[in-house]
Amino acid sequence: MKSDSDVQADLFSGAFEFSRHALQRASERNISSLEIQEAGAAIQVIERYPDDKYAPSCLVLGYTRSGRALHIQVSLIENPLLKIITLYEPDPSEWIDDEIRR
Repeated sequence: MKSDSDVQADLFSGAFEFSRHALQRASERNISSLEIQEAGAAIQVIERYPDDKYAPSCLVLGYTRSGRALHIQVSLIENPLLKIITLYEPDPSEWIDDEIRR
């Protein structure tokens, strides 16, 4: 399984791919690959899903250079490219300080 540091390195370097769902969400939410890389410069794992439907995954929080908060859920399967499952800006009505569920 990928470690937290592997996830960060893959996001920051651009060594990721999108699931069909994530590609659609990135387009709808106007989240660019560059913003994902910027957010990957310093991530915080905020939730872990060891028993996720298809494979273990985790939710990370990172910030773009402009300060945009991004939540990125990624698969932890060992592959050359990190698989992004979904991504979004955290909703303040659902998250405290972008990292704790209400």
